[in-house]
Amino acid sequence: MTNHDPALPPHRSARGFHNPPGAPRVRGSTADWLRFLRDISFGPRSLRQPAVPAGHVLDEATAIAGLAAFGDLDTLTWLGHACFLIRIDGRTILTDPYLSPYAAPLPGIGPKRFAGTGIPIDRLPRLDAILLSHNHYDHLDAVALRQLSARNRDACFVVPLGLEPIIRQLGYRNIHELDWGGVHAENGLTVTALPAVHFSSRTPFDRNRTLWCGFGLRSTRHHLYFAGDTGWGEVFEPVGRRFGPFDVGLVPIGAYEPRALMQAVHANPEEAVRIGQALQARRLVAMHWGTIALTTEPAFEPPQRFSAAAARAGYAPDAAWVMKIGETRAL
Repeated sequence: MTNHDPALPPHRSARGFHNPPGAPRVRGSTADWLRFLRDISFGPRSLRQPAVPAGHVLDEATAIAGLAAFGDLDTLTWLGHACFLIRIDGRTILTDPYLSPYAAPLPGIGPKRFAGTGIPIDRLPRLDAILLSHNHYDHLDAVALRQLSARNRDACFVVPLGLEPIIRQLGYRNIHELDWGGVHAENGLTVTALPAVHFSSRTPFDRNRTLWCGFGLRSTRHHLYFAGDTGWGEVFEPVGRRFGPFDVGLVPIGAYEPRALMQAVHANPEEAVRIGQALQARRLVAMHWGTIALTTEPAFEPPQRFSAAAARAGYAPDAAWVMKIGETRAL
């Protein structure tokens, strides 16, 4: 158990960062972990590269035309996993841009996308801001960020504590590190880093040396919540009281099995809805599913469970979105 340093906030210690009080803990045994690693690495191809239903990913021409059709309206475009292109108040924001084939330190090693992005990197519009929730390879995609930096070197880049050096190495100059509760305002947008229940690492030797977070994004017309990567935790109730309500909550619904291992880091669909309720989000949008196989649940199970849970929680069908990859909807 991590000893708290009284000179630091509750999620910090001399050894790094940890989850807020009341967060669930991993319950699995070593045998459970070995079984999971065997299944996800050497299991049937249908687990790692499942068949993608027709219409799950829009083709490039359709996706680009769909975005253009909205003109200057405020919109949300899902590019798969936790990556959204958000256009509000004339500003363009990208979240957790995992856009290359592999979520791994080297191409060909580690999980590979089974679904495309809809809109390729070189067809994305110029960005005013990039929000990055933590350093895992399926969120901090160095390959994609290097490509994006050529046209977006001066975009406002907001990250949790400890990630400024790697983002600078990838070619960006306007970088802002935030602790939980920290705020950065620029270009008519206000970004607040919010607690999440997760962890960080890019190697076996740097676990929890950098922070993880979600974000609140406020403009003159909208207040959006982007969860990043998180499990359920008691922290969301006070966060909702302090920072809510939100017009839209982008919540993670996938990567949740085996439950004993994943409960401490990934919400299941029912918990994603619970997070949205705690944060007083009037509309929920499903993310972190249907793109890459990180865990062992059926790849296309999450949206059905999410829609059913949202309906039970009182969300109307048009207030619980399950989007296609590459699809744009008006906010």
